[in-house]
Amino acid sequence: MLYDVRDCAHSVIAMSETSWSGLSLGAPAPQLLIKMLQKESESHRSFRTNYEGRAEDGTVLRSSTYFIRDEHRELIGALVINIDFRKMDEAIHFLDDFMRLEHDAFTNSGNAMGRLGTSIEDIAINSIKEIVSRMNIPTERMSQKEKRDVVDKLNNHGIFLLKGIVHIVASELKTSEATIYRYLSTMKKNELSANFTMP
Repeated sequence: MLYDVRDCAHSVIAMSETSWSGLSLGAPAPQLLIKMLQKESESHRSFRTNYEGRAEDGTVLRSSTYFIRDEHRELIGALVINIDFRKMDEAIHFLDDFMRLEHDAFTNSGNAMGRLGTSIEDIAINSIKEIVSRMNIPTERMSQKEKRDVVDKLNNHGIFLLKGIVHIVASELKTSEATIYRYLSTMKKNELSANFTMP
């Protein structure tokens, strides 16, 4: 989000298509930015990074503001970058839970394990096996819809944030990487469509 702070009543002059602020072009500067500008007007700092911001719907964001000054070091603009960490946070919680060995649960299910694998491949394979075991269908006998359901569950857990994971998932589900990417693309489109149709 790019602001012209010389006119705080009509401050927004550019924004990305994925902005979570709820603002539109020509909107006034938010109160948080105005307070920040008041504090920074006399300083020589060029930026403030990694502070907590909030989207219009209350979503907590990681925000950074970069101050734009003229040749006289006067503040004339600000570039605010907001990052939605919900997916990353979900992935961190999922991996944290997954790596914690639940001895009783594994023992009672007849799947006692001495240790959990810590490589990306181990995480992916164990995640797939956990989901597949609940479906009671071997991967080689799964329909396309059932494989999409597995990919959807993995995606909800944030597993695809791990680098190189698509190849491993495709191998375990006995399908191609292109198919996995197609499933993910369709899910992304459906998610965007749902967001646009929300009241």
